[in-house]
Order: sequence, then C-alpha cells, then structure tokens
Amino acid sequence: MSFLEVTAFLFDGFLISLLIFAVTLLCGAPLGLPIAFCSMSRFKPVKVISKVIVWIVRGVPLMLQIFIIYYVPGLLFHVPIFSRMDRFFFINYGIQDSGRIAAVLIAFSINYACYFSEIYRGGIESISRGQYEAGYVLGLTKSQIFRKIILKQVVQRIVPPMSNEIITLIKDTALANCIIVCEIIKQAKELAATKALIWPLFYTGVFYLVFVGILTIVLGRVEKKLSYFRS
Repeated sequence: MSFLEVTAFLFDGFLISLLIFAVTLLCGAPLGLPIAFCSMSRFKPVKVISKVIVWIVRGVPLMLQIFIIYYVPGLLFHVPIFSRMDRFFFINYGIQDSGRIAAVLIAFSINYACYFSEIYRGGIESISRGQYEAGYVLGLTKSQIFRKIILKQVVQRIVPPMSNEIITLIKDTALANCIIVCEIIKQAKELAATKALIWPLFYTGVFYLVFVGILTIVLGRVEKKLSYFRS
C-alpha cells in the first residue's frame, strides 16, 4: 500500500475516534453539571449516592467500564443488547459496529461526566461565600446570583482543568479498540496483521498530535477570552 492509501485508511478510523470524542463531550459535559449539584446537595442520601458513583467511576479503569457496559447485560440477563444492535444495523443498513460504538459512547459519557462533575464542583466551591451574601443584599434570588455572578467566574476557573480532560479524551478514544471498534489504532493493527506493515501503528501518533495541537490553540484562545473574569 502507498503512503496515501495508508493515510486514507487510517483517517477512516480516526473519524470514528472523532465521533467518540464529539459525542462524549456533548453528552458528558452537560451531564457532569447535575452530578456536581448532587455531590453538593444538602440532602445527604443524594450527596452520598452521587459521591459513591463518582468514586467508583473514577476509580475503575475506563477499559473495564467499556467491558462492563458491553458484556454485562448479556451475562446477567442473557440479553446481548449491543451484539443484537450490531447485527440489526449491519443486516438492515450495512452499518458496522453500531452496537459496539454505542457501548463505547455510553461508557465514555458516564466516565467523563463524573470527571467533569468534580471539575464543576471544585469551580463552584472555589467562589467565596461573600459573593453570595453580596447578591442577597442586592435583592437577587439564589438562581439569579448563580447565573449573573457565580457562573461566569466558575467558567473561567474550570477552563484549564477542562482543557486537560478534553485533550486526554481524544487520546482515550484508542481504548475503544478493546471491543474491536474500528478506530484508528484498530485500523493500524489491521494493517499490521494483514499487510505486515508496522509503521502505520506509529504513524497514528501524527493524527493525535495534529488534533491535540488544534485543540490546544482553540482552548488557549477560549481561556484568553475569559481572562477578563479574573480578579
């Protein structure tokens, strides 16, 4: 295979990596906020349950979580949901790996939602109580104080740690190949197995480096735009 053919083949896999990245970000980032509020809840059962879930998800390797989501429904309930989804979409629409990708997206979204929730919680709790009290003195409600005073400061404070998690996310998409999802690393392994080409496996690093470089520039500009919230 020529260099261009290998690049095109790997790029097909990288599109799957980008899909996992985008869906995880779109689902995990918003989901992290209610989890953060639950972790800060004054209602102790909700707070304890939320903290235990976050502790388990953050403590168990993401690869193992992917295995649990994909295999456990079939093992416990004898209903291989994702395998059936694979067959259904392949037979009816010719789409491969739909069930496997769905399992990966669920695992990634839950995992990153828990990580994002801790970033949100830390950002919210870093705001001094004095700012809440000043808002009450001005006659603002609790929701108005959060929207008009707290939220903007929280956003500025969480951008750096969020940026780190987002950059880690694109690299973590490689874990999807543990259940044979055809992301870029799986594509490179296929070339090694079928064409005896090892160099594409190392070449995949270029795709990640370029995308991480773009992310670094974009996130850096976002952080710079929000710098005026600093005290």
